[in-house]
Amino acid sequence: MAKPDKDGIRVIASNKKAYHDYSIEETWEAGIVLDGGEVKMLRAQKCVLPGAHVRVLRGEAFLHGMSIPEYPWAHQFASVPDRPRKLLLHQREILKIEHALKSKGTSCVVTKVYFKGAKVKVEIALGTGKKEHDKRENVKEKEAKREVARVMKRG
Repeated sequence: MAKPDKDGIRVIASNKKAYHDYSIEETWEAGIVLDGGEVKMLRAQKCVLPGAHVRVLRGEAFLHGMSIPEYPWAHQFASVPDRPRKLLLHQREILKIEHALKSKGTSCVVTKVYFKGAKVKVEIALGTGKKEHDKRENVKEKEAKREVARVMKRG
């Protein structure tokens, strides 16, 4: 089990692929509506994030594509692992996300799921998809920075 940092944040899962596939423009912290068994599975760090995204329906934000396995001891109250989950955001944030999603090439993806104190929070990010050549440029930049750091370290 991961230990909380100085702010009381304990990361459950992070989606590093989102930073590779999208150029992130803006991030938000959102609460999420969960069942009891889902919270217990998140405490055990059982969560699948790649492919998770946000949709806005009728003025409410929902998280699609995040899978939380069924809690084995909750036979009677078992939940569906891939169900859409409601996100808790301010109305102005939802409107901003909805407006951005209407523009072409913009997506709202999940970058991190974590405990903040006793509450489960989700970090969502607004990003535009990267082209293949953009991804290659980022890899070249990272390699160049590593090489410079390696040379500086040697003296």
